[in-house]
Amino acid sequence: MILNTLKLINYRNYSKQTVEFCDNINILIGNNAQGKTNILEAVYVLAFTKSHRVVGDTNLIMKNEEFCKINGTITIDNIKSSLEFFLSDNIKKVSIDGVNINKFMDYVSKFKIVIFSPDDLEIIKSSPSIRRKFLNTEISQLDKVYLYNLNDYNKYIKVRNEFLKKMYKKNKSNDLYLSILNEKIIEKAIYIYKKRFEFIEDLNKIISLIYCDITGDKDLSLKYEHKLGINKFNEEKIKKILNKKFEDNYERDMLTFSTNFGPHKDDFSFYLNDNDLKIFGSQGQHRSAVLSLKLSEIEIFKNKIKDTPILLLDDVFSELDDIKKNNIVKYLKNDIQTIITTTDINEISESLIDNAYVYEIFNGKLERKKNDGRKK
Repeated sequence: MILNTLKLINYRNYSKQTVEFCDNINILIGNNAQGKTNILEAVYVLAFTKSHRVVGDTNLIMKNEEFCKINGTITIDNIKSSLEFFLSDNIKKVSIDGVNINKFMDYVSKFKIVIFSPDDLEIIKSSPSIRRKFLNTEISQLDKVYLYNLNDYNKYIKVRNEFLKKMYKKNKSNDLYLSILNEKIIEKAIYIYKKRFEFIEDLNKIISLIYCDITGDKDLSLKYEHKLGINKFNEEKIKKILNKKFEDNYERDMLTFSTNFGPHKDDFSFYLNDNDLKIFGSQGQHRSAVLSLKLSEIEIFKNKIKDTPILLLDDVFSELDDIKKNNIVKYLKNDIQTIITTTDINEISESLIDNAYVYEIFNGKLERKKNDGRKK
């Protein structure tokens, strides 16, 4: 999968900008607050219809403008397609080859990316909701059916919670309707659990090796925290467990107007030598672990969909020593299109720069370096 061109109109600090990318390494150089990360964000928005940096869309439109537009030309299996994202105060729409896509779920997963940014350290340090968002986003790229099931699951949970509130206020019960809702939720939950078990298992086959390659340390692993009391996916067992949990939590759910058990409450943790990295890990270990996570995803994409996603690396080298930088470089192979941002070209290995497209960015303007970024 290749992103050939990216065109921006009224996006963040870009009034009108076109960027042509090469098939391998692309480097964006510039001081802070000049627009490097905005380019990566635009690629992300083109893929997911929303930003990875902020909640809400209003900040994506350039100040004093009424709309913004992102257009990207991608190549998949030697076939080119045009993707477009359009946003105004009251309209948000996407299209593929000029055809409007009415449901965003039908659009997401067309264009696959893996991104690492400094904010991704929150995957380890922050709340379970951040880690669930990561799981849902990445699995949805691999399996569109997962996204549909997740969407239905969330709708049923919302309906169930609202119904619990009504029953509590009216001091009445409707066990038949609640039972129907429970069945619908369990049906969707089983598929979600199945794919999460698979994804965590696939990551654990790879992540320790990559972490060891980068840092020299061994035994990094992920632990899926689901409170089901089982180690492997088993549909029948999970169905029985969920039915029992709904029964046992009935009164608590009624009092809290919420559904207190299910995949919307799940979490996962990083462990290094059986120690929880969130508690015992250093900032450097957190950074290396999350980077290993993202690089592991690339291998999963190759195995599952027989294609490589586009890799976005936002300021990835700034806090790494030379050994770790060189260890990371070998994962940026010729079959992976990569877009890297940096404030200092000297942080980037010469082996990456030699055949890269290098852009200098200043105040929302990009200029391709004629020497392709070679050190002077």
